[in-house]
This record gives sequence, structure tokens and C-alpha cells, in this order.
Amino acid sequence: MEITALGYIGISSSQLDQWGQMATGLLGMQQVDRGGRMRAFRMDDRKQRLIVDGSSDAGLAVMGWEVPSTAELDRLAGRLEGHGIKVVRGSRALADERHVAELITFADPAGNRLEAFCKPELASEPFRPGRPISGFRTGALGMGHVVLNVEDVEPLLPFYRDVLGFHVSDFGLKPYGLYFFHVNGRHHSFAMVGSGRKAMHHFMVELGSLDDVGQGYDLAQMDEGRIAYTLGRHTNDHMTSFYVNTPSGFFIEYGWGARVIDPETWQPHETFDGPSLWGHERLHMPEEQRKRLRDMRLDAAARGVRVADPRVPPLNCAWLDSVIARE
Repeated sequence: MEITALGYIGISSSQLDQWGQMATGLLGMQQVDRGGRMRAFRMDDRKQRLIVDGSSDAGLAVMGWEVPSTAELDRLAGRLEGHGIKVVRGSRALADERHVAELITFADPAGNRLEAFCKPELASEPFRPGRPISGFRTGALGMGHVVLNVEDVEPLLPFYRDVLGFHVSDFGLKPYGLYFFHVNGRHHSFAMVGSGRKAMHHFMVELGSLDDVGQGYDLAQMDEGRIAYTLGRHTNDHMTSFYVNTPSGFFIEYGWGARVIDPETWQPHETFDGPSLWGHERLHMPEEQRKRLRDMRLDAAARGVRVADPRVPPLNCAWLDSVIARE
């Protein structure tokens, strides 16, 4: 598989000042570019991870996927073209703007713009967070993950799974298609929700400390309307996180503690427990939808669904063991 990580995300939004304040003051990113209608933000030793272009309010502008070398980039381009997908070699100017050595551009069947690149540039100065945080969990795991709302998952599955080579981590089929894909040890770097809409749902960044997330939660609660999902924990990637509303109308997940899988042995499977073990109350949803998700969490709790922590010895609770055994 040529693609190894999510390298960067581009957003189109005229709300440049609002994005700058949120990215630095809440998320803890470092703003590195204030030129013209463009803003760029660092998360680590890379020159940029998040790019905000003020030329429109289109939302998601591009997903940038990393490959290890020029040879892998050429191989990916050839496979895309072999499937009838138009591939454009990125100009020197675009490569310089993205701070990479080479890149190609193409689109998925729904029209979402993707870029694949190799040899990203590293910054000469240490990362300086916009607020005191321990740092972001990136490296070989990439920037984080992206989740898209799509009209229908099925037509997009062959592209992401068979052409790009993304591997299914898990999936749900009711009440709509929901697929999670991995390209490295991160449980998912990409996901699609068959919600009937075409738009960004959210992107996620993972922090190095639970306290980073908790302190961010305090800051977000001080900003009226900023919280979209309350603090909670996901069932599939085990992330403890909350979600915020962005100036572009989609969400950002801000989390800690996600599992790292072994791509060589991982088996894709269907999930039935709902998206969250606890919390993640969707404050933006109508009460009827919130209740349905709340009932799923309460059902999982009643069945004793837990995430095993290898650092903590089992309690040997006979009552809990008996509840689980009855299921």
C-alpha cells in the first residue's frame, strides 16, 4: 500500500480570524503563515498540517495523503490512471505551497479533491504550541483522521478500498452505512458516513495527554455554542474526546488515548454497540436523535461493555463477570 498517512488537510473559509483564534487558542496549533488570504498551522516538526484558504466558504478543500517515495507516488498515479481516474502532476508552485517535494492531484467519485505527496519539508524551528499542551500525537500515525458525510457509501467503497488501498477497520450498516479505514496503526485515518449529504463531518487531532483534552474542554465551554459533542469515549478506536463546532459548520474532534492496531493482523468486522461507550451527547441534534444514541450507550453500559486497559490488572468482579456471561 503506497499511502501511509494523512499528511495535511486544506479548508476553504472566509472566516480566517476565527479559524486562527480557534486553531491556536483552543486546539494549541502554531500559526506560521498570515500571508494574503491563506493561513497555515503547525502541529509538529512538519512545516504545516492545516491550511485555511480564505478564497471561498466551500469547507473541505483537500485531503493530502503521504507516500514514502517518488517511486510509490508514480505507482499510485499509474494505478489511478489504470482505473480511468484523471491524475494531474502538481506544479512546482503548488508543491512549494504544500511544502513537499512532489505531489499529484485527483478526485474521488464524489468530487472530493485529494492530493498524494512525498518528502514533506521539516521546519528548522521547534514547534511552539498556541497554548500550553504536551503536543500532538502524529509521526508515523499522521495528522489524525478525516470523516466525510457522503450521499451513499457504496459507490465510494471500491475507490477508497480497492484503488487507493485503504483497509477497512470496522463498519456499521444501520441506520446508514458507516465505514472506517486504516492506512497505518491508527485505528482509522479516514471514514465515510452515508448520511445523504456531501460535506465534511469532522477531522480529528489527538493530544499527548488527557489533561490537554480536559483543559481544552474547559476552554471550549467558556465559548458559547462551541461544544458540539460533550466529553465521551468511542467504542471502536477507544478515543476519549469532545467535539467542537468550527467556523465552517463542521466539527473537530479533540481527543486522547486512541488504540493503535496491528495492520498485519487486524480483521475488519461489523459493529453493533453504537459509536460511544459513554458521553458524546450530540448537543446539535434534535432530542429524538439524541435519545436514540443515548439509549445505545445505556444499553452498552447495562451489558458491561468496557475497554480493557492493559496497564490496570482486572478487578475480578464476580457481579460484572456474571452480567457479561449472561449476554
